[in-house]
Amino acid sequence: MKIKILFQGDSVTDAGRNREDSHYLGCGYPRYVAPALRDRFPEYEFEFINLGMSGNRTEHLLARWKTDAIEINPDIISVLIGVNDCWFFDDKEALMPEEYFEYCYRSILEDIKNNTHAKILMLEPFILEAPGLPRIHEDLERKKAIVYKLAEEYADAFLKCQSVFDEASGDRQPMYWAEDGIHPTPEGAMLLAKSYTEAVAPLIEQLH
Repeated sequence: MKIKILFQGDSVTDAGRNREDSHYLGCGYPRYVAPALRDRFPEYEFEFINLGMSGNRTEHLLARWKTDAIEINPDIISVLIGVNDCWFFDDKEALMPEEYFEYCYRSILEDIKNNTHAKILMLEPFILEAPGLPRIHEDLERKKAIVYKLAEEYADAFLKCQSVFDEASGDRQPMYWAEDGIHPTPEGAMLLAKSYTEAVAPLIEQLH
């Protein structure tokens, strides 16, 4: 049995992937998810595709969704998006309204439900404390509330990334996991991949 898994999102998912080869997974969490799932499910043949795009907001995902998600027709699609929707919090003209954020994200999820057979794994956007980080926490909390609401409606699994990193930061400084507070270090990527693997495993089992 062949299982196609698509990773979608922003730079946390992109993580230096090769734009010419979507099967090259970059240096972030997808890189570590792939071998973990192959080890866990040796009876399956996996195809992993990473189309995360650095700098993307939900509106960018929506604009490229047909070619970069629907036409790929994956068995499982994971989405990690939201931090860039808050990035310009200090620029009121560039601020992403909550209503528009929800519209874009909901449109993506509706498209998956209506036009593919894919299981949906949603990942919570997260931020860790780091020097010089833009003060986007307040706006991110509002966006995360929308993500939680949409996850209840659409997600087959929901990974609470903030909790994963907050719990790990009890033993290590937050910068150990994400030096700039946004992009995981190799250690942070491996930590996220471990939780991702646990979250996606039941979805794979449902594909029997």
